[in-house]
Amino acid sequence: MCYDIKVGLETQLRRAILKGDRTAEEEIRERLIPLTDLPLYHVTGFSHPDMLIYTDRSPDFPEVATWGLVPNWVRDEAQKKKSWNSTLNARGETIFEKNSFRSAAKNSRCLIYVDGFYEHHHFQKNTYPFYIHNKSGEPMILAGLYSEWQEPGAVGKINTFSIVTTTGNPLMAKIHNNPKLEGPRMPLILPEELADKWLIDYNDELDKKSLEELILEYPAEELDAYPVQQIRGKNGSGNVKEASDPFDYHELEHF
Repeated sequence: MCYDIKVGLETQLRRAILKGDRTAEEEIRERLIPLTDLPLYHVTGFSHPDMLIYTDRSPDFPEVATWGLVPNWVRDEAQKKKSWNSTLNARGETIFEKNSFRSAAKNSRCLIYVDGFYEHHHFQKNTYPFYIHNKSGEPMILAGLYSEWQEPGAVGKINTFSIVTTTGNPLMAKIHNNPKLEGPRMPLILPEELADKWLIDYNDELDKKSLEELILEYPAEELDAYPVQQIRGKNGSGNVKEASDPFDYHELEHF
Protein backbone atom coordinates (compact mmCIF):
# COMPACT_ATOMS: atom_id res chain seq x y z
CA MET A 1 0.00 0.00 0.00
CA CYS A 2 0.97 3.60 -0.32
CA TYR A 3 -1.41 6.05 1.31
CA ASP A 4 0.98 8.49 3.02
CA ILE A 5 3.85 10.26 1.28
CA LYS A 6 6.32 13.14 1.52
CA VAL A 7 6.63 15.31 -1.56
CA GLY A 8 8.99 18.28 -1.81
CA LEU A 9 8.86 20.99 -4.44
CA GLU A 10 12.38 20.41 -5.74
CA THR A 11 11.72 16.67 -5.82
CA GLN A 12 8.69 17.15 -8.05
CA LEU A 13 10.70 19.42 -10.33
CA ARG A 14 13.65 17.03 -10.58
CA ARG A 15 12.81 15.45 -13.94
CA ALA A 16 12.22 18.80 -15.59
CA ILE A 17 15.37 20.27 -14.03
CA LEU A 18 17.53 17.38 -15.26
CA LYS A 19 16.48 18.22 -18.81
CA GLY A 20 18.21 21.57 -18.39
CA ASP A 21 15.35 23.67 -19.77
CA ARG A 22 15.41 26.78 -17.56
CA THR A 23 12.47 28.37 -19.38
CA ALA A 24 10.33 25.31 -18.71
CA GLU A 25 11.44 25.24 -15.08
CA GLU A 26 10.44 28.87 -14.59
CA GLU A 27 7.08 28.23 -16.22
CA ILE A 28 6.43 25.28 -13.92
CA ARG A 29 7.29 27.33 -10.84
CA GLU A 30 5.21 30.32 -11.87
CA ARG A 31 2.21 28.66 -13.53
CA LEU A 32 1.83 25.10 -12.19
CA ILE A 33 3.12 25.11 -8.62
CA PRO A 34 0.47 27.62 -7.42
CA LEU A 35 -2.16 25.09 -8.59
CA THR A 36 -0.76 22.35 -6.34
CA ASP A 37 -0.64 21.71 -2.59
CA LEU A 38 3.17 21.50 -2.53
CA PRO A 39 5.23 21.16 -0.44
CA LEU A 40 3.75 18.14 1.32
CA TYR A 41 5.87 16.99 4.28
CA HIS A 42 3.19 14.48 5.09
CA VAL A 43 -0.01 13.97 3.18
CA THR A 44 -2.51 11.14 3.04
CA GLY A 45 -4.12 10.20 -0.22
CA PHE A 46 -7.52 10.32 1.46
CA SER A 47 -7.26 14.12 1.41
CA HIS A 48 -6.80 13.96 -2.39
CA PRO A 49 -3.94 16.47 -2.73
CA ASP A 50 -2.97 18.14 -6.01
CA MET A 51 0.57 17.31 -7.14
CA LEU A 52 2.68 17.07 -10.30
CA ILE A 53 2.95 13.96 -12.47
CA TYR A 54 4.99 13.24 -15.60
CA THR A 55 2.80 11.48 -18.15
CA ASP A 56 3.43 9.39 -21.23
CA ARG A 57 1.98 12.24 -23.31
CA SER A 58 4.21 14.86 -21.62
CA PRO A 59 7.21 13.01 -20.16
CA ASP A 60 9.42 16.05 -19.49
CA PHE A 61 6.93 18.77 -18.57
CA PRO A 62 4.69 17.87 -15.60
CA GLU A 63 0.93 18.14 -15.27
CA VAL A 64 -1.13 18.95 -12.20
CA ALA A 65 -3.17 15.98 -11.01
CA THR A 66 -5.27 14.98 -8.02
CA TRP A 67 -4.42 11.80 -6.10
CA GLY A 68 -7.27 9.32 -6.55
CA LEU A 69 -7.94 8.09 -10.06
CA VAL A 70 -11.40 8.76 -11.49
CA PRO A 71 -12.13 6.48 -14.48
CA ASN A 72 -13.73 8.20 -17.45
CA TRP A 73 -16.85 6.04 -17.08
CA VAL A 74 -17.74 7.59 -13.69
CA ARG A 75 -21.07 9.32 -14.24
CA ASP A 76 -21.25 12.08 -11.64
CA GLU A 77 -19.81 13.64 -8.49
CA ALA A 78 -21.69 11.25 -6.22
CA GLN A 79 -20.26 8.19 -7.96
CA LYS A 80 -16.81 9.76 -7.91
CA LYS A 81 -16.91 10.31 -4.16
CA LYS A 82 -18.16 6.77 -3.60
CA SER A 83 -15.20 5.17 -5.37
CA TRP A 84 -12.44 7.80 -5.04
CA ASN A 85 -10.74 6.39 -1.95
CA SER A 86 -10.52 2.92 -3.50
CA THR A 87 -8.37 4.13 -6.41
CA LEU A 88 -5.51 5.75 -4.48
CA ASN A 89 -3.49 2.60 -5.23
CA ALA A 90 -3.60 0.17 -8.13
CA ARG A 91 -2.29 -3.36 -7.60
CA GLY A 92 0.36 -3.89 -10.24
CA GLU A 93 -0.56 -7.55 -10.66
CA THR A 94 -4.08 -6.71 -11.87
CA ILE A 95 -3.91 -3.29 -13.56
CA PHE A 96 -4.59 -4.83 -16.98
CA GLU A 97 -7.66 -6.62 -15.64
CA LYS A 98 -9.46 -4.27 -13.24
CA ASN A 99 -12.18 -2.14 -14.80
CA SER A 100 -10.99 0.98 -12.97
CA PHE A 101 -7.43 0.73 -14.24
CA ARG A 102 -7.09 -1.34 -17.42
CA SER A 103 -7.63 1.56 -19.85
CA ALA A 104 -5.09 3.71 -18.00
CA ALA A 105 -2.64 0.79 -17.77
CA LYS A 106 -2.62 0.60 -21.55
CA ASN A 107 -2.86 4.24 -22.51
CA SER A 108 -2.22 6.57 -19.56
CA ARG A 109 0.84 5.82 -17.44
CA CYS A 110 2.81 8.36 -15.41
CA LEU A 111 5.71 8.90 -13.02
CA ILE A 112 5.38 10.52 -9.59
CA TYR A 113 8.52 11.91 -7.93
CA VAL A 114 8.40 11.79 -4.11
CA ASP A 115 10.87 12.11 -1.24
CA GLY A 116 9.59 8.98 0.47
CA PHE A 117 6.52 7.32 1.94
CA TYR A 118 5.14 6.39 5.34
CA GLU A 119 3.92 2.99 6.47
CA HIS A 120 2.49 1.85 9.80
CA HIS A 121 3.96 -0.94 11.89
CA HIS A 122 1.79 -2.88 14.34
CA PHE A 123 3.21 -3.82 17.74
CA GLN A 124 1.29 -4.89 20.85
CA LYS A 125 -2.04 -3.46 19.62
CA ASN A 126 -0.49 -0.08 18.79
CA THR A 127 0.60 1.37 15.45
CA TYR A 128 3.85 3.19 14.78
CA PRO A 129 4.49 5.17 11.59
CA PHE A 130 7.76 4.63 9.76
CA TYR A 131 9.29 6.83 7.08
CA ILE A 132 10.89 4.98 4.17
CA HIS A 133 13.24 6.68 1.70
CA ASN A 134 16.21 6.03 -0.57
CA LYS A 135 19.49 5.62 1.31
CA SER A 136 21.12 7.72 -1.37
CA GLY A 137 18.89 10.67 -0.59
CA GLU A 138 17.68 10.70 -4.19
CA PRO A 139 13.95 11.05 -4.90
CA MET A 140 11.83 7.96 -5.40
CA ILE A 141 10.24 7.55 -8.81
CA LEU A 142 6.85 5.89 -8.39
CA ALA A 143 4.94 4.26 -11.22
CA GLY A 144 1.44 5.59 -11.65
CA LEU A 145 -1.69 5.59 -13.79
CA TYR A 146 -3.71 8.67 -14.66
CA SER A 147 -7.12 9.54 -16.04
CA GLU A 148 -8.91 12.69 -17.15
CA TRP A 149 -12.47 13.04 -15.92
CA GLN A 150 -15.16 15.34 -17.21
CA GLU A 151 -17.77 16.13 -14.57
CA PRO A 152 -21.19 16.62 -16.20
CA GLY A 153 -21.91 20.31 -16.50
CA ALA A 154 -18.35 21.37 -15.68
CA VAL A 155 -16.30 23.47 -18.07
CA GLY A 156 -13.01 21.59 -17.89
CA LYS A 157 -11.62 18.18 -17.04
CA ILE A 158 -9.73 17.19 -13.92
CA ASN A 159 -6.57 15.11 -14.09
CA THR A 160 -6.37 12.27 -11.54
CA PHE A 161 -3.84 9.55 -10.73
CA SER A 162 -3.22 6.35 -8.80
CA ILE A 163 0.04 4.94 -7.41
CA VAL A 164 0.83 1.42 -8.58
CA THR A 165 1.83 -1.05 -5.86
CA THR A 166 3.65 -4.36 -5.80
CA THR A 167 4.73 -7.02 -3.32
CA GLY A 168 6.78 -5.77 -0.39
CA ASN A 169 10.47 -6.52 0.00
CA PRO A 170 11.94 -7.96 3.25
CA LEU A 171 12.18 -4.49 4.81
CA MET A 172 8.51 -3.85 4.12
CA ALA A 173 7.62 -7.31 5.39
CA LYS A 174 9.08 -6.26 8.72
CA ILE A 175 7.28 -2.91 8.81
CA HIS A 176 3.99 -3.53 7.00
CA ASN A 177 2.66 -6.24 9.29
CA ASN A 178 -1.01 -5.33 9.75
CA PRO A 179 -2.66 -8.71 10.49
CA LYS A 180 -5.93 -7.51 8.95
CA LEU A 181 -4.39 -6.78 5.56
CA GLU A 182 -2.83 -8.90 2.87
CA GLY A 183 0.78 -8.04 2.56
CA PRO A 184 3.36 -6.90 2.63
CA ARG A 185 2.87 -4.29 -0.09
CA MET A 186 4.85 -1.28 -1.25
CA PRO A 187 4.68 1.34 -4.01
CA LEU A 188 6.22 0.37 -7.33
CA ILE A 189 9.54 2.25 -7.20
CA LEU A 190 11.38 2.46 -10.51
CA PRO A 191 15.16 2.81 -10.77
CA GLU A 192 15.97 6.01 -12.68
CA GLU A 193 17.44 4.06 -15.58
CA LEU A 194 14.16 2.17 -16.05
CA ALA A 195 11.67 4.97 -15.43
CA ASP A 196 11.20 5.88 -19.10
CA LYS A 197 10.26 2.27 -19.88
CA TRP A 198 7.08 2.80 -17.84
CA LEU A 199 6.03 5.45 -20.37
CA ILE A 200 6.35 3.35 -23.55
CA ASP A 201 3.62 3.23 -26.16
CA TYR A 202 1.32 0.24 -25.72
CA ASN A 203 0.58 -1.55 -28.98
CA ASP A 204 0.58 -5.29 -28.36
CA GLU A 205 1.18 -8.14 -25.92
CA LEU A 206 4.94 -7.63 -26.10
CA ASP A 207 4.51 -4.11 -24.73
CA LYS A 208 2.28 -5.48 -21.99
CA LYS A 209 4.97 -8.01 -21.08
CA SER A 210 7.62 -5.27 -21.01
CA LEU A 211 5.51 -3.28 -18.55
CA GLU A 212 4.73 -6.29 -16.36
CA GLU A 213 8.45 -7.03 -16.11
CA LEU A 214 8.88 -3.67 -14.35
CA ILE A 215 6.39 -4.56 -11.62
CA LEU A 216 8.88 -5.80 -9.06
CA GLU A 217 9.69 -5.11 -5.43
CA TYR A 218 12.43 -2.55 -4.91
CA PRO A 219 15.67 -3.85 -3.32
CA ALA A 220 15.53 -3.52 0.47
CA GLU A 221 19.23 -2.68 0.64
CA GLU A 222 18.55 0.52 -1.33
CA LEU A 223 16.14 1.83 1.32
CA ASP A 224 16.31 3.21 4.82
CA ALA A 225 13.45 3.31 7.33
CA TYR A 226 12.92 4.67 10.82
CA PRO A 227 9.99 5.48 13.14
CA VAL A 228 8.50 8.99 13.17
CA GLN A 229 5.99 10.75 15.38
CA GLN A 230 2.30 10.04 14.85
CA ILE A 231 1.16 11.40 11.50
CA ARG A 232 -2.58 10.67 11.60
CA GLY A 233 -5.47 11.34 13.96
CA LYS A 234 -5.92 14.07 16.55
CA ASN A 235 -2.29 13.71 17.67
CA GLY A 236 -0.94 13.64 14.14
CA SER A 237 1.89 15.97 13.24
CA GLY A 238 0.17 17.30 10.14
CA ASN A 239 1.90 18.84 7.14
CA VAL A 240 4.99 20.12 8.95
CA LYS A 241 8.69 19.74 8.17
CA GLU A 242 9.21 17.70 11.33
CA ALA A 243 6.80 14.98 10.16
CA SER A 244 9.64 12.87 8.77
CA ASP A 245 12.08 13.45 11.64
CA PRO A 246 13.20 10.31 13.52
CA PHE A 247 11.23 9.67 16.71
CA ASP A 248 12.22 7.37 19.56
CA TYR A 249 9.65 4.84 20.78
CA HIS A 250 11.30 3.02 23.67
CA GLU A 251 9.23 -0.12 23.10
CA LEU A 252 10.61 -0.37 19.54
CA GLU A 253 14.29 -0.10 20.50
CA HIS A 254 14.96 -3.63 19.29
CA PHE A 255 13.08 -3.26 16.00
